[in-house]
Formats: sequence, C-alpha cells, structure tokens
Amino acid sequence: MAGIYIHIPFCKKRCTYCDFYTEVAPKLIPKLVDSIVKELHFRKDYLQNATIQTIYFGGGTPSILDIKQFTVIFKAIYKLFNIDSNAEITFEANPDDLTPHFFQTISNLPFNRISIGIQSFEDEDLKRLNRRHTGTEAIDAVKNAQKHGFQNISIDLIYGLPYQDINKWRNQLKIALDIDVQHISAYGLTYEEGTVLWKQCENGELKTIDDDTMNRMYLLLLKTMQQKGFEAYEISNFAKPGFKSKHNTSYWKQQPYIGVGPSAHSYDIKSRQWNISSIQKYISLINNNLPFFEKEELSIYDKYNDYIMVSLRTKDGLDINTLEAYFGAELKEFCLKNIKSFVENKKMEIKDGKLRLTQKGIMISNLIIMELIKV
Repeated sequence: MAGIYIHIPFCKKRCTYCDFYTEVAPKLIPKLVDSIVKELHFRKDYLQNATIQTIYFGGGTPSILDIKQFTVIFKAIYKLFNIDSNAEITFEANPDDLTPHFFQTISNLPFNRISIGIQSFEDEDLKRLNRRHTGTEAIDAVKNAQKHGFQNISIDLIYGLPYQDINKWRNQLKIALDIDVQHISAYGLTYEEGTVLWKQCENGELKTIDDDTMNRMYLLLLKTMQQKGFEAYEISNFAKPGFKSKHNTSYWKQQPYIGVGPSAHSYDIKSRQWNISSIQKYISLINNNLPFFEKEELSIYDKYNDYIMVSLRTKDGLDINTLEAYFGAELKEFCLKNIKSFVENKKMEIKDGKLRLTQKGIMISNLIIMELIKV
C-alpha cells in the first residue's frame, strides 16, 4: 500500500489558529500547478512502482483549484503511477466553496471522498477563528455533497474553543451527527506560538478553556461517538463501519507515501524528505532543475520513535512482538521498562500482545509517548 499527497498551500484568508504553511496568493496558483506536475514527473520512481491506494489533496484549500487545474494534476498522476481501481481519493474543502455549481464542475473527476473543514457550526466561533463560512453554510455544504453523490464525507471540528462550554460542545456534536456524515475528526484546540489566537491568548484577550473542561469535552466526544456507532480508531478520528480514512491510516501504519508541493513530506520507510516551505522558491527551484527538498536517512532509533508516536494514537495500539522483530531486543526492553508505571496506574494496558492507551492514558497521551521515545 502506498499513497500520494498533494499539498495546495493557498487560502483566501488565514485562520487565527493555523500554523500550517499556507499563503494568500491566488495569482501563483497556475504556476504552482505546473510545478506540481513537474515534481510528479521528477519523482515518478520514488515509490518504486508500488500500487497507489490513496490520493489526498490537502492544504491550505484544495477546493480553490478549478476543474482544469485538478484535471492537469490527475492526468499526470494516472500517467506516472499505478493507481488501484478502488483507490480512496480525497480532497479537503472549505464549506463556502462547496456550492452546487462547484460539484457540477468536478463531477467527472475521480474524487470519492471529501473532508470538509467546518471546525464549528457556531457563527461567533467562526468569526473568532477568521473562518470564511457560517454555520448554515457548513450544513449546506454537507447537503450539497450528499446531493451530488458523495457517500464518504468527513468533517473537521475543534473543541475547547474560547468561551466554549460543555453544553455548547454537546450541541456541536448533535448538529454534526444530525447531518449524517460518515467520518468526524475532532481536535482539541492548541494555541500554536506565533498565531493570531496565541497572541490574543498571551494578551489576555480571550477566555480560554481549562484542562479539566477540555478533558470533559473529550470524554463527551468519546461517549457520543460510541453511542452513535462511530469507532474511535485514532485519538482524534471517528468513523462509521467501513469509513476509516485509508490515507491517514496508512500514515499511522507507516506505509510509504510521496508528498508533492511546497512543504509536503514524503516517507519511503528508509528515509524522510520534506519540500521547501515557500511557494515562490519551490516554483523557482523546480523550474530550474535545482534541489527543492531536504532529506534525512532514518536510524533504527528514528524508526522506533516513529512507530511509538503513531501506533499509540490508534485503537490497534502497539504490537509488542513487532517491537523486537523490527527494532531489536534492546528497544523492546526499553519500551517495556518505561511503560511499567503506566500499566500499574491503568493508563496503559497489555492485551493480546498489544500495548494500548486506556481512556485515562489518552488524557496524557503526549506525556506517555515522550516517556517511550529513545533520545
């Protein structure tokens, strides 16, 4: 299994919480699309002719592209790579882009999954986050996707927003479930240094949410998702049966993938590489046949640390036998020694040869993972 990720780092305006690499520079879109196609040609052998089972257009805002630009990229992908006939093909979108006209224009493209960045259905939240849509437009976006044949719809939500309380979060979940989507990604708000929201927090301009309330919100999320038949297959991801994100799951299972576009990352099991985080420099380097990425060969400790970080976030957990088979007895013993107190305190459990976080452990997952990292 292998995947392709296409990064479209454009936004019509920047959200106050976002620290991803994006730019508000629509005039550069045509040149970027041409450069993405060139990168696909340059790197056609990266995955060694592996069958591609997932394609993911992320951002930024991929829905900012028009039909011709999507078509040019898909033409290159299908020419250069071996694409599985049942591949999961996803694009991320902002709700206000998802009009009936938009869906009509992309109807002949091979997309079969959509991930909609809703974040909140509450208009005051959306204004504070500098989102472009309203709560009503978010609901309409899902309905438009359904009317145009999308049967695999994911939405993103954020909890722990400024001034949010447990009842407001409960109402957010009710709306999300009422519109009948197949997948929900829900993330606790983090104040990333340098963002507008972080600066407002530092200046005391916002009423932030305490850790206890954040934990209660997450527990409500778990309980609600379970009651409605959604599987918590990763700490922040919930799916109806048969609708797990295959693309994201491939990351968590450490399958190889190629990332194309400015700031995109790639992984081939032996190494990681990441493209330059500048649209203009990326375009210039690509068009002058100059190196546009950096690369890191992975040591056994790097691979072990990656395995720890991704495996413990999932419902499947960490396979103890795999630890020794892949990383040797030393790292297996290091891991088992460091989990001892967490198992005794019921923050972790060992069952059927798998090491997993318990519900209590999920609340301090970052702390546990850091204890298991080999420096």
